[in-house]
Amino acid sequence: MNFNLINKDEWLRKEYYKHYTENVPCTYSLTCNIDFTDLYSVLKKENIKPYAAQIYTISTTVNQYSEFRMSINANGDLGYWDQLNPSYTVFNKKTETFSSIWTEFNSSFTDFYGACSKDIEHYSSATCLKPKADEPENVFNVSCFPWVSFTGFNLNVGVNVPYLLPIFTIGKFFKEGGKTLMPVAIQAHHAVCDGFHVAKFINSLQELIFSHEKWIYS
Repeated sequence: MNFNLINKDEWLRKEYYKHYTENVPCTYSLTCNIDFTDLYSVLKKENIKPYAAQIYTISTTVNQYSEFRMSINANGDLGYWDQLNPSYTVFNKKTETFSSIWTEFNSSFTDFYGACSKDIEHYSSATCLKPKADEPENVFNVSCFPWVSFTGFNLNVGVNVPYLLPIFTIGKFFKEGGKTLMPVAIQAHHAVCDGFHVAKFINSLQELIFSHEKWIYS
């Protein structure tokens, strides 16, 4: 997958990047509740596992915006990936430990769901952190915290070596006002991603979920 290098001298965010990586190294998090009501009903009706659908919607939205695909590659170069694949957690109920696995992103929900469901089933009994080999460099992280809903969730990410990619944490569905809501925490690095970009992401994620009939049956 292509990694697009950024010329910092000509980059509009040059001043911001320097400030938030050198002067005030800064990550931030935001938690929001996404309306999952109609999609959740369809998933139950079609016997589709919600987790794979959640990963798909987040991955699809991530791949709409370069600000959420910014990274520093293995050579130490700043740039953004053409596409990111989700790296996500699965839980081993017997050992009460988790593993982090990945699935190649596919814009076709049917194809992605099949591959993701297969990976989840295969690796849910794993007893190590990264049981699936050959994880590519172009991945971002998603984790699920399905035992409790939350109104805030913060990861204390080290800032000495900037980790620029976003991190998403999904909470337990809960009911409110007749709606089924999904808590989502978004961790971002201020050097490449402002509140404006997070707001665009949230609005696009919600719109994708509202328009589920366009992709779930395609």
